[in-house]
Amino acid sequence: MTNDNKWLQPALQVFAKLSGWIAFPVIIGAFLGKWLDKRYGTEPWLFLGVVGFSFIISMFGLVSNALKEFKKIEKQSKEEKENKEEQQNKEKK
Repeated sequence: MTNDNKWLQPALQVFAKLSGWIAFPVIIGAFLGKWLDKRYGTEPWLFLGVVGFSFIISMFGLVSNALKEFKKIEKQSKEEKENKEEQQNKEKK
């Protein structure tokens, strides 16, 4: 990746993490729910229950990862602001 696009790499990593939390639990839940319904003849109740539970897991993972990323961004922003203030104070002296 070139220096011009280095800022894009962390954004793509966050996108991949959050997209994974949206898609994978629900997809796995859908397949598991269909399989359980076929096995036990409970269509559509186990499917709906498993998909609902996987949606809750998905939302929990999504929110917790998003909050971690927000905290990282806030920390980086604060550090950059402090560094900028230090440089301005050095230039004044």
